[in-house]
Amino acid sequence: MATPLSRRLNFIFLICGELVLGQIRYSIPEELEHGAFVGNIAEDLGLSIREITGRKFKLVYDDGMQLLKVNMGNGILFVNHRIDREFLCGQSSTCSVSFDVALENPLEMHRVDVEILDINDNSPSFAKSRYYLQVSEVTAAGAFFRLDSAQDPDVGINSVNTYQISTNKHFGLKTHTRNDGSKIAELVLETPLDREKLSTIHLTLTAFDGGIPHRSGNAEIIITVLDFNDNTPVFDHKIYSVNIMENAPIGHLVLTINATDLDEGTNGEVKYILPSDANQRVQELFSLDPISGQIRVQGSLDYEEKSIYELEVEAVDNGTPALNARAEILVELIDVNDNPPELKVSSLSRKVREDAAFGSVVAIISVMDQDSGANGQVQCQLPPNIPFKLQKSFNNKHKLVINDTLDRETTPYYNICISAWDAGSPRLSTNRTILVSISDINDNVPRFTQASYNVFLMENNTPGASIFAVTALDPDLDKNSKLSYSLLEYRREDVSRSGDVTVNSETGHIYALRSFDYEIREKIQIKIQAQDAGIPPLSSTAIVNIVILDQNDNVPVIVAPSKYNSSTAMEVVPMSAYPGYLVTKVIATDTDSGQNARLSYQLVEATDRNLFRVGIMSGEMRTTRRFRDHDVPIQRFSSVARFLALESVS
Repeated sequence: MATPLSRRLNFIFLICGELVLGQIRYSIPEELEHGAFVGNIAEDLGLSIREITGRKFKLVYDDGMQLLKVNMGNGILFVNHRIDREFLCGQSSTCSVSFDVALENPLEMHRVDVEILDINDNSPSFAKSRYYLQVSEVTAAGAFFRLDSAQDPDVGINSVNTYQISTNKHFGLKTHTRNDGSKIAELVLETPLDREKLSTIHLTLTAFDGGIPHRSGNAEIIITVLDFNDNTPVFDHKIYSVNIMENAPIGHLVLTINATDLDEGTNGEVKYILPSDANQRVQELFSLDPISGQIRVQGSLDYEEKSIYELEVEAVDNGTPALNARAEILVELIDVNDNPPELKVSSLSRKVREDAAFGSVVAIISVMDQDSGANGQVQCQLPPNIPFKLQKSFNNKHKLVINDTLDRETTPYYNICISAWDAGSPRLSTNRTILVSISDINDNVPRFTQASYNVFLMENNTPGASIFAVTALDPDLDKNSKLSYSLLEYRREDVSRSGDVTVNSETGHIYALRSFDYEIREKIQIKIQAQDAGIPPLSSTAIVNIVILDQNDNVPVIVAPSKYNSSTAMEVVPMSAYPGYLVTKVIATDTDSGQNARLSYQLVEATDRNLFRVGIMSGEMRTTRRFRDHDVPIQRFSSVARFLALESVS
């Protein structure tokens, strides 16, 4: 359950998420509980919940630590594990958790940075709970005694800010700020000591941080007042300075320090130590022999990490009380060529018009090398045969400019590999590839797939139905390639054909506006225009020949034998007619053409079907036998001329 304070903190920090240059950034305080809201990442990416699941939304961490997760049901990014900023980033001034958001169909990658803000969740603490200090009773007022610093893993104002000492008669406290911003405290002897009156002094040293509310830590200081060891060790130099190569091997002798003590016996025996509050990194990189005073390399040095190290060493005698002195050692590293050049694109036009003028600036590229001298002098170049070149600008910056004609339809984008190398020995180099897309201008006329089309359409078509579709292509992009089709009026024999058909302006589909009759019109010719939406628009035309195909849509008509006054036709046949006698010939016509006009004849009804037959192709009606006395003297028959399912009865 979130406390009111934690809710308030959530509100303060979580409203900071914003989309900047393709990245999403959020800020949250450390130590949030599991499930704490970070941001609506789906909304910030412009994604619907359906897209999250349908496009296989997932988080890809660089280090595999899944400190944050996304609720796939609502797109909320939340804390998966409690985040301890000090564990994650130490005392770095900035701290963030970074990951990529991957989406498929189409593939997209988005970078997300979640800044982890420090909260004052750690109190200052000392390395020891109790410190012992021996002070000679002859120590003069004004003497300083360096105290070990408190440590606080928080950063900024949440780290150690000030010290206080408990009220007493003899000692005051003075605080100093070091070059790195850390605070150190020194006891100041304000009034002389008298061992016979007071041999032991108990003080409480308190360190406060600058957070709200303040946190603090205490250490007890027990001061033993002893008889005097009145000479402190003295170094040969207050400040030692030495130069060494940054690639000096482990065990390399940096220098030997020396301190002398004018006291005799154990009071004059000196040993060398690093103060307990010495910088942790310094203790990792250098070792100090307590007897010989030799300082050697014991870690990997890096000029680019830090070029000068400040070491404080103490010389402590064996007197009672022990007296000490401090000296400062400056170790300056000499650079070697161990860093390749770095190429950073500080400004980039990812899209360039294909008609961009020569000399147009595409990108500003910073060329840097962390090494110094010749090791940091860098040259760079582009690959050959590309329409770009590099121009040296200022402050190690180069301009990538257009140096030749661009044509998006030939090359829509360029992966430009920039090579850089330094003047060190051995020479180090690096490459950086940038993608430059060429944006379209309307420089291509639409082209039909054919200059002319032949469309075959069966007559008696349904008005309004699509009969054909023309296609034009335009290699330009977007509105420059968005085509509209229109019908240009085309006249033939002084008759306008534009009213017969229409064309869909978006798809190029041609629609018949009426039903065509082959017997009236066999061919229609139209002209269609394709025009793009560019400025200015470009267009081209194509001819479409519509050929009307015949359909068997006309009934055969029997023209013979002819009827008289709409009565049945009469034919006289002699009783003596022999078999095969030609009674009459049925003749029919059909206004269709081709196969649709080919006719056949058939006897469909007769008084005596065994007495007559009709020639299938000729239409001739003949007797099949001689007449007999019992045959009906008047014979009735009907014949048909047919094609497919169409027939005419006579």
